[in-house]
Amino acid sequence: MKTIDQMLDDLIDKEGGYTNDPRDSGGETNFGITVAVARDEGFTGRMQEMGRIQAKAVYNRRYWVKPRFADVGARSQVIAAELFDTGVNCGTATASIMLQRVLNVMNDGGKLYADLKVDGTIGSATLTALDRYLAKRGKDGEMTMLVALNCLQGERYIDLAERRAKDEAFVYGWIKNRVIV
Repeated sequence: MKTIDQMLDDLIDKEGGYTNDPRDSGGETNFGITVAVARDEGFTGRMQEMGRIQAKAVYNRRYWVKPRFADVGARSQVIAAELFDTGVNCGTATASIMLQRVLNVMNDGGKLYADLKVDGTIGSATLTALDRYLAKRGKDGEMTMLVALNCLQGERYIDLAERRAKDEAFVYGWIKNRVIV
């Protein structure tokens, strides 16, 4: 299992350095962090000057700890890593919604746990449902959930490209690099 530090390094390597592609809705980025997120996190310099250590701190705080993916990681590092990567690319609320949706349809008609409110916030109900799911389904269930999460992520990318033609420039890479099973 990878540590969060290893996941951060892998993510930053995957995201690459500074870009400012006019087709990218995120606009100017460095290490995959948009200028809007950088400013929200207190970075005031030029995006080209954001260092790897600063980027790792933003990713850890905003995309690992705050959305409670670290709490998911205490239960399943595989699922947490997927949520983290999806959260970076699609938004943490979207990744959390995907988890809640999958948990809801895999609760055996409410026999394992009650349906969750799909609100994009990981709280005690979501974590309890995940605990019960994993206790019942084990490693096979963990891998099945990973596949389901990747299905939802892939569908999201296709939907984006269908709605916004400019995203067709990115959909191949998103699926190739993000939808990993």
